[in-house]
Amino acid sequence: MPITTRASLVRKAPGRYETAEVELDDPRQGEVTVKLAASGLCHSDDHVATGDVPVGIYPFAGGHEGAGVVTAVGPDTPGYEVGDHVVFSFLPACGHCEFCARGLSNLCDLGASLLTGARASDPTSFRMHLPDGTPVGQQCGISTFSEYTTASVDSVVKISSDVPLKAAALVGCGVPTGWGAAVNSANITPGATVIVAGIGGIGANALQGAVHAGALHVLAVDPVEFKREKAREFGATHAFGTIDEAAEFARSVTNGQGADATIVTIGVVRGEHVAEALASIRKAGTVVLTGLGDITATGAPIALGDLTLMQKRLQGSLFGQSNPRHDIPNLLRMYRAGQLKLDELITREYTLDQVAQAYEDMHAGRNIRGVVVFD
Repeated sequence: MPITTRASLVRKAPGRYETAEVELDDPRQGEVTVKLAASGLCHSDDHVATGDVPVGIYPFAGGHEGAGVVTAVGPDTPGYEVGDHVVFSFLPACGHCEFCARGLSNLCDLGASLLTGARASDPTSFRMHLPDGTPVGQQCGISTFSEYTTASVDSVVKISSDVPLKAAALVGCGVPTGWGAAVNSANITPGATVIVAGIGGIGANALQGAVHAGALHVLAVDPVEFKREKAREFGATHAFGTIDEAAEFARSVTNGQGADATIVTIGVVRGEHVAEALASIRKAGTVVLTGLGDITATGAPIALGDLTLMQKRLQGSLFGQSNPRHDIPNLLRMYRAGQLKLDELITREYTLDQVAQAYEDMHAGRNIRGVVVFD
């Protein structure tokens, strides 16, 4: 029987998150229902509310970075049991499409359905509804801003039951996105000079990834003093208010060459940020772009000659080029071994009814990562 639960959703864009009662369908084959323990407050969900990231249907229940406990398993769904602890991967991975077969499961074909609010297998089928029957879209097919949610097993990863779920929630998006941007996308090597622009939930983890990869100079950039101070906790050797200031320092320690890599994790990316980043790197250096802004925006004022003649690389990075089924458990193993900071990322905890307030705090620069904690 369907259950009644509470979810934080937006009814239009631009809009504001509000809590509403919703009806949640029982899981079908290949699906599970999960009771959420915690959900990270990622900037991507705010992009949905502002309209920077258009979605296929409203109302739309947010949240894509969460962890919880399985309460129901769909029929003929082997490998999952009631009581399993799981982390949601905001990117589903089917394991058998062309990109999964190439080892690029972050680019799985199922990703085409992420903003429809429905399932890839049936774009007209919704698992969440208002009491009057109006369908409610689920962010990335999982909508973790909900006390309970039903999702495809392609979007959940089982984890050990002794990992705190509040910390585990963070590895569903922000941690591997930032970590992987440094370790996978930027190809950082020992002794490198690295700039990370934007110190939020993703940037802080890009710092951790750069340190782990052996970078010698890890330069954090953020206009907010609080975030520059926090950056040092995650491995930054220096902190600056602008990319230009960081680039000047990078040139001072590289015989005038510039950074080996600049990772752009700014919350609302504009074309000029890309241009500044490209100007900050050395010959054959790399700019990694993982932040989002208006996804329909085009153009960046980059010098094409600089890109060509200096053999620079501009690299997009989705989920840090991570493999959710490998990297989520692996990051949690590192956390348990004391090699990865997760608890320290959490600046403030919120209730489900405080999601809108949490995003106001994010815009005000008060948080590295806010987290919704459920009962």
